[in-house]
Amino acid sequence: MAEPADRLSELKIDRSAFEPARRGWLWPVLSIAVIAIAAIAWFLLGSKGSAVVVETEIARRPPSAAAASSVLDASGYVTARREATVSSEVTGKVTEVLIEEGMSVAAGQIVARLDDTTQRAQLALSNAQLQAARTAITEVEAQLRGSKLERDRLRELVARNLTSTSSVDTAEANYDALAARLEAARDNVTVSEKGVALAQDALDDMTIRAPFGGMVVSKNAQPGEMISPISAGGGFTRTGICTIVDMDSLEIEVDVNEAYIQRVNPGQAVSATLDAYPNWQIPADVIAIVPTADRQKATVRVRIGFRERDERVFRDMGVKVAFLGSEPLSTTSGEPQGVLISGSALQQDADGDYVWQLQNEQVERRAVELGSSADRDRVLVINGLKAGDTIVRSASAPLSAGQTVTTN
Repeated sequence: MAEPADRLSELKIDRSAFEPARRGWLWPVLSIAVIAIAAIAWFLLGSKGSAVVVETEIARRPPSAAAASSVLDASGYVTARREATVSSEVTGKVTEVLIEEGMSVAAGQIVARLDDTTQRAQLALSNAQLQAARTAITEVEAQLRGSKLERDRLRELVARNLTSTSSVDTAEANYDALAARLEAARDNVTVSEKGVALAQDALDDMTIRAPFGGMVVSKNAQPGEMISPISAGGGFTRTGICTIVDMDSLEIEVDVNEAYIQRVNPGQAVSATLDAYPNWQIPADVIAIVPTADRQKATVRVRIGFRERDERVFRDMGVKVAFLGSEPLSTTSGEPQGVLISGSALQQDADGDYVWQLQNEQVERRAVELGSSADRDRVLVINGLKAGDTIVRSASAPLSAGQTVTTN
């Protein structure tokens, strides 16, 4: 009988039989693990160019800078020098409207179409008449060639005294008549071509296009409604498809009391402040003083033009303007001009003060020089930034030069 120790040794597993199999699956498992660890690291750490969410602000000129040199203050509205209510040249039923409020359109772009069934039928008829006129020319030309041959033959016979002169006269008259018919047929072709052109113009009138590029500010008609250039058909007929405003023609109109109009001159510098953006001062200039006064309000209208176009300026916005004197923009205490930014936007390191400026969705380091400011939440920058620059106020992660970011 075998000893218990010997019987226990029989229960041991021979691992040498599994060694080749273990070596076969070990490397694939390790490869998958390495790939998974690399993917997790890339997801958690991100690449250098990955987008970071940031909050931005606009560097603005101190409010007192423009007010200090103001010689006259006034209020008015933003107006458009060029705007149009687009209508049709004929009365018709609207079948399609291709614009919406807030849409930008280019000059000549189709904004609507009218029912053109009748115009297309008229164009087809005019083309058929033109084809018939051209066919008539071919017929008369063939008859004219035959008449010419007959006339020439009779002339030879008369020269040999083989026919009478009257027959030649008849042939001559027939040839002249056919020549006149040919000229009339050619005139008919010209008339038919003009008829086709008129029919094509009538068809083109059924397509309404933008007279100039701009922004659609109102949509006045819907498919199925009648439209007319005049108020025809009662109150159910529209007189326009939409209103387009040339945003590049925006300007400011203000009424100045006639007692102070001597303080305003064409070309004078103006600082404008929109009611919607009270901390944003817009540089502008006087375009013209309208040479007439309102006898009821005792005011004179003044036109003011923006120096630069900005998408935040809309038509009919309320605006306050300060007509500036000839002295440079500065505060009464002699504080140097500059721009104000939030204190949270200012960064510091061993090289000094700097901010992150946003341009084309990328941030760039911009060194700045600070001035004195009594407001703890706002910092006066006297060098390195200008009014209107976009800077980063806060970011969800540390930033680096040239990094792509997204705004919140």
